Amino acid sequence: MKKEITIYDIAANVGLSPTTVSRALSNHPRVHVNTRKKILDAAKLLGYQSNIFASSLRKRRSKSIGVIVPKLNSPFQSSVLAGMEKIASQSGYNLVISQSMESLEKEISNTNIMYNSRVDGLLVSKAGTTDNIEHFQSFFNKEIPVLFFDRVPENNHCTGVVINNTQAIYDATAHLIKEGCKRIVHVLGNLQINVYADRLKGYKYALMDHGFVFNAENVISNELDEDLGERIVKKILKLNPRPDGLLVSNDTSAASCLMALKKRGIQVPKDIAIVGFNNDLISRMVEPNLSTINYPSYHMGEVAMKNLINHLGDEQQEILQKTNTITLRSELIIRDSSKRSSYT
Repeated sequence: MKKEITIYDIAANVGLSPTTVSRALSNHPRVHVNTRKKILDAAKLLGYQSNIFASSLRKRRSKSIGVIVPKLNSPFQSSVLAGMEKIASQSGYNLVISQSMESLEKEISNTNIMYNSRVDGLLVSKAGTTDNIEHFQSFFNKEIPVLFFDRVPENNHCTGVVINNTQAIYDATAHLIKEGCKRIVHVLGNLQINVYADRLKGYKYALMDHGFVFNAENVISNELDEDLGERIVKKILKLNPRPDGLLVSNDTSAASCLMALKKRGIQVPKDIAIVGFNNDLISRMVEPNLSTINYPSYHMGEVAMKNLINHLGDEQQEILQKTNTITLRSELIIRDSSKRSSYT
């Protein structure tokens, strides 16, 4: 293996002291601009690589922030990460990203790796099988900030960035009722996850407030993916009477249901009205366009990262302890997939 280039090699090459070289590589203001350029040019020519790990040990800061998400192949999570990256980059931080694949064991492994990598802080959206947060205790013990987003633990000592999922689904259910729907099926993910449990509450509250009786047969908990449509449509077409409204907890799955219904000659929204969730790009690409809940995912990423970085600053050390929940605003976007009243 070729010898690693050090600041001493650069110093010998340019005829300056190692201290001056070190300052120049750290962009120290005491080094003249021409001298700094001379040193940086020599470092590039020699193939010098900065030892970030050693620097982080000296400064006790790695300038990196860990992020753990359930799945990376999610339009929602991709948008959240884009918001996080924007703020992190502006503040001079790098992201270390991993996915739990909805597994508690994988999440524990990722958490340990992040801790051993000495990240300055951690942003987490829980896995579907995570029922406690004991594996984050090493971060808590070292007072390394941990902030949860979207999927948050039932723990008052942790800061979470969320939307009001209960209100969002309440509004969507009330909209379908207003459009004339009498039997609304709600399709959602794992009810152990706070996001879906809260949405189920909103669905129940809306039915109750509008004089409908809740029927557990109309709630389908399933893996939310692009192949969901065929599975769900087969189930709902066996129900008697047939549903005339469909609430689906993400747009990809809602679009899949829409296509499966159309394939069977069932008209949307005339026969079955559909509302999705997230306001992903696909909601505007299918025909008819999907009504949906606008989930401000990019903004969520920005807010989560800003709060974490603010906590790392010298002047706001208590921000995570004082703020338990940050609730962002969502809104119902009505498009053609749910305008059933226009056909009656």
